[in-house]
Amino acid sequence: MNTSNLEPRRLVLALLATTLVGCEKPPVPAYQGYVEGEFLYLSAPQAGYLKSLDAARGSRVTAGQALFAIATDPDAQALAEAEARTGSAREKVENLKEPRRAPEIATLEANLQAAQATLRLARTRLQRQEALVKAKFVSQAALDETRSAFEQATAQVEANRQQLATYRATLGRQSEVRGAEADLQAAAALAEQKRWVVERKAVNAPTAGEVSETYYRPGEWVPAGAAVASLLPDARRRLRFYVPETELATLKPGQKIEAGCDGCAASIRATIDFIAAQAEYTPPVIYSRGSREKLVFRVEAAPDAEQAATLRPGLPVDVRLADH
Repeated sequence: MNTSNLEPRRLVLALLATTLVGCEKPPVPAYQGYVEGEFLYLSAPQAGYLKSLDAARGSRVTAGQALFAIATDPDAQALAEAEARTGSAREKVENLKEPRRAPEIATLEANLQAAQATLRLARTRLQRQEALVKAKFVSQAALDETRSAFEQATAQVEANRQQLATYRATLGRQSEVRGAEADLQAAAALAEQKRWVVERKAVNAPTAGEVSETYYRPGEWVPAGAAVASLLPDARRRLRFYVPETELATLKPGQKIEAGCDGCAASIRATIDFIAAQAEYTPPVIYSRGSREKLVFRVEAAPDAEQAATLRPGLPVDVRLADH
């Protein structure tokens, strides 16, 4: 056997193997992370006994669905009182803006007509006396007396006309009307405050999601502002993962990613919308061999809407860039 030709063949095979290894694609970078849930803690602004718990923990709710209600006593009675005061103030304003009653107006109209008739008679007498004075049948004194009666009748007609105009106007003066309107506005504002308190004692879901936990039972006293239930909205489920500083430049907001998890039938699609400005140590929740206490940057991504509702907070995921 000729062994002189073996060395070149071995060299060629070694070079070929090296070339094949160099042509292999680099491994796709993967980042460890988990699903994060941003919970809403729902409460009522006023204290009271829990009247009803309308959504059990673990149940899904839609936007506007009733979650729980605090008993409205005694706020409901305070609202009824404020509404009654508002109605009284409104009636007062309307009364001041209304004219006098119809029979009073009719009486004044009749008085005006009588005064006008007296004026016509006084005018006729004055004209007759002036003619008799010219003919020297009566004295000047008689004419002066008739003229005085005519002037009195004229003044009486004007007085009756002004009195009728006053009665046809509103009962109250403008200052009284403005004061009554200000009282009405104050009463209405107080009623609106009481109504706000009563309405806020019934709490509805602000968005679709899952009731994660309830903290009180019907009949228990709930302090003002204490959370009665926590809600995990579908839109508040996020992917959180950590990237080394050397690979941070490859990521940017708006970039698509894919994540896998144990038992997931399909990849989780998401879009990066946050990259931390400062580095931090790898959190204990994703500690693994070779990544302990390394400085990394936190990156968050919003999953697609159709997949968000299926994600459970705390679920470990492996994240890869979608374009790899």
